[in-house]
Amino acid sequence: MRGLNTFGLASRASAFITLEDEAQLPALSALAAGYGGCLVLGGGSNLVLGESLRELVVRVALRGIRLVEARAQAWIVEAGAGERWHDFVAHCIAQGWDGLENLALIPGTVGAAPVQNIGAYGVELADRFDSLCAWDLHQGRLVQFSAQECRFAYRDSVFKREPGRWLITRVRFALPRPWRAVLNYPDLQRWPALQDAAPDARSIFQAVCEIRRAKLPDPAVIGNAGSFFKNPLVDAETRDALLARFPALVSYPQADGRYKLAAGWLIDQCGWKGRDLGRAGVHDRQALVLVNRGGATAADILALAAAIEADVLARFGVRLEPEPVVLR
Repeated sequence: MRGLNTFGLASRASAFITLEDEAQLPALSALAAGYGGCLVLGGGSNLVLGESLRELVVRVALRGIRLVEARAQAWIVEAGAGERWHDFVAHCIAQGWDGLENLALIPGTVGAAPVQNIGAYGVELADRFDSLCAWDLHQGRLVQFSAQECRFAYRDSVFKREPGRWLITRVRFALPRPWRAVLNYPDLQRWPALQDAAPDARSIFQAVCEIRRAKLPDPAVIGNAGSFFKNPLVDAETRDALLARFPALVSYPQADGRYKLAAGWLIDQCGWKGRDLGRAGVHDRQALVLVNRGGATAADILALAAAIEADVLARFGVRLEPEPVVLR
């Protein structure tokens, strides 16, 4: 399993299959029951895999992209869960179905994106979501989900809260017509190529790719799962108290009156950027990213994460929450 997770962690599964056709689904529930459950694997980009997995591991490889409908207010585009996320975004931009450009270069698959409600540079998947189909591994049936039924939240969804039950097969997106650029993220506002009065989606797509490549390590070079911690949400009173103690605190106001704190800044202030703990470490350019220095196990990654969480809590009174799903 080392080559099937972007952390590059050594892991062995009791059984492994690749799902390439929805016709395989009816037999899957019974097969999974024989192994005590099922672990659904997309691109392996948001996982911390234990050394031994007793459940059946299913790699989803359902493919296909199609325009379902051209509505007055949105392009409705469907993609198979096994499509690589970045390739899907690039395809949409090439077709003129704009709206996903801020989510460019996020690792993983289309099917994994709703689980985490991925987001970047001012846009979340939930902002562009129409519906999805998922196989209920417990009841052996295909179920369609609306956005409300997905119960999307910050880096969260019903699928993340009910691990082992749902296997997403295909996802539909509502890409806005007319399209409007989302440029409220500071990095995009400062990017030289986006200083035109009206940058197009292709320009934003390219800018996001360049920014991400400059800030985040390539998993093919050094094992990582991207941003490891969520940016914590706090109420205004907590944020004001922290700001009084730490004037350089980085925070972003939210629509509900709360503030999102920059977890990377909190970690950096605790002196963790560039530091190692055993065979795991913190990236030297982005403190949100934990990396495999070579031969790390899930235990190494989780020990490092726990040490960081403890230091941030002790200094700021703020609890960090990991983004990746831990399977062990």
